[in-house]
Amino acid sequence: MKVNTFRDLLAWQKAMELVVAIYEVSHAFPQTEVFGLTGQIRRAAVSVPSNLAEGFGRRSRTDYARYILMAAGSLYEVQTQLEIALRLKYLTAESHARLFNLSREVEYLMSRLREKMLASPAKIA
Repeated sequence: MKVNTFRDLLAWQKAMELVVAIYEVSHAFPQTEVFGLTGQIRRAAVSVPSNLAEGFGRRSRTDYARYILMAAGSLYEVQTQLEIALRLKYLTAESHARLFNLSREVEYLMSRLREKMLASPAKIA
């Protein structure tokens, strides 16, 4: 499949799915966490597809690979914050497992995308 826009990337699509899921579950976090864990996990989740989209717009494979690394850093923040939410009992074990597994899928897709970007230093068409 030809990629014409960042929306065509499976990594971006799955990252967007993760954002929606994070917003849904974090809505039930305690009100006292609105400026704490709730805001932090939402910002980190939003950063993942945002960096994938911004990197795509750079039109350089090297630059794009760097943005994928930034997205990965944000994804690792999300994974850590999911663990914190589980330990604080803001998430059930089932919700945590579902979200963590989705985040691992995004992680895998981004690593494959980065490998592809670094394999050929040409500009992105």
